[in-house]
Parts: sequence; structure tokens; C-alpha cells
Amino acid sequence: MYSHFTIARQLPDVENALGWQKCLVIGNYLMLMSFLIVAASVTITFFYDQHFTIAAQISAHIATIVFAAFVKIGYVLRCIALHGFGNRNF
Repeated sequence: MYSHFTIARQLPDVENALGWQKCLVIGNYLMLMSFLIVAASVTITFFYDQHFTIAAQISAHIATIVFAAFVKIGYVLRCIALHGFGNRNF
């Protein structure tokens, strides 16, 4: 079985399994880190806006858009890796 956040010691018997495993791990970490940044930037933008300067709020708005795209890229990497492992249900 493949691991979702580390390189597994024993990989399934598919061609280029190590490459698919790396793609899966990178996609999962990219999604996780990007989601945390999006959550922090939304919190700065909408809930604690009175505590931040206008420049910080503008940066948080921009970060929300940019890192939301990174969440989607991470999801695509994850789907590609799972497809490479033979999983057809997403």
C-alpha cells in the first residue's frame, strides 16, 4: 500500500511506483500547506481586519487567490498519482 505523506517502504507493483509516490506526497503536502495559508489569509482578511494594515489586508486578499490555485494544483497532482497507482475512483 502506498503512503499519503511519506515515501512508503514497500510500494505496489506498478511501473514507476516511486515517481507516483513522490507525486502523491508532493500533491498532498501542497494541498495541506496551501489550505492552511488560505485559511490564515481569509481569517486576516475578514475576521481580524481591524488588527492589520491595509497593505497586509491587500496581501492577504492576493494570497487567498494565489494559494487557492495551489490547492487545486496539489489536488491535480494527487489525482494523477492515484491514477498511476490504478485507482479509478476519486
